[in-house]
Amino acid sequence: MRFYGIALATSAFVLAACGGGESTPADTAAATPAVETPAAAVAGTAAPITGTIHEVKMLGDEKGYRYEPATIVAKAGDGIKFIMVSGGPHNVSFDPATISADSKDQLMANMPNSTEGSSPMLMTANETWTLSLGNLKAGKYPFICTPHIAMGMKGELEIQ
Repeated sequence: MRFYGIALATSAFVLAACGGGESTPADTAAATPAVETPAAAVAGTAAPITGTIHEVKMLGDEKGYRYEPATIVAKAGDGIKFIMVSGGPHNVSFDPATISADSKDQLMANMPNSTEGSSPMLMTANETWTLSLGNLKAGKYPFICTPHIAMGMKGELEIQ
């Protein structure tokens, strides 16, 4: 639940920051130290994809909201290409509390353009986001689509 609270607080902050008004150079300089880029927030170095790239479709239609397939079995070094097909926006979000401590930093480092374990929102058909499984330990990594968790959009990655 803490993960969702952070996401909600961050969203509120972003909306408030976009509220308008003029910005002076002094305002900009004061705000700069508080803003942290995703790359700076992640410890570790992204590992390259050295194996198979698996494809997962992100869908929202008359059958419901889902990842297809919802369970992915892969090996360390593989990659997963998530493809937004319909019913977006969709994302891929790992709750850091569900990831083992010895894998968390590497997973976060392997997530390009991510924030706090969440991929960017994919908005248009055929938009993709690829996750490297390089240097990840064997185990299960559950994930969700943040906007559609209430509709049951979740999946699980199993690294063998």
